[in-house]
Amino acid sequence: MILIGLGSNVTGPWGTPGETLVRALGELDRLPVRLDKASSIISTEPWGKADQPVYANAVARVRTRMQPLALLAHLRALERRAGRERRERWGARTLDLDILDYNGVVLNDHAGQSIDAELVLPHPSMHERAFVLEPIAEIAPRWRHPVLRKTARQLLAVLDGSKGGKVIERDGVT
Repeated sequence: MILIGLGSNVTGPWGTPGETLVRALGELDRLPVRLDKASSIISTEPWGKADQPVYANAVARVRTRMQPLALLAHLRALERRAGRERRERWGARTLDLDILDYNGVVLNDHAGQSIDAELVLPHPSMHERAFVLEPIAEIAPRWRHPVLRKTARQLLAVLDGSKGGKVIERDGVT
């Protein structure tokens, strides 16, 4: 199972953050990717850098024959088409697309340490982010973290409420 996280908190060429996520889901399905299921779009507090607008977040479950780095290149191109400019870590953005899990592959550093690898799988902080775990629990309740071997619900249960981008609202538009 391949899981892709989607996030946006700035209006861009594709519209508001919610509209951007809906468009991004459609664009994903035009890549050499098959969109199996998308979560509801949720509104969440910023994570990592608090002084920015609220985020719209979702997770997509997809299938592809592309290898992880090829998929990442396609996702980055999609971000650029949506107006993404990489200026600062955890800063506001029109669209953020992350490979959260790629069929359980474990790649590069897994302790969540900062390293220079282009891609770390599973996503090194996904287990600390409610805005990732809640959508995963919605669309893939049996999924288990490839390293920690816990479900999204189990990981959510141990999250400190002050961390992880508190979920504000569930839109359910997808």
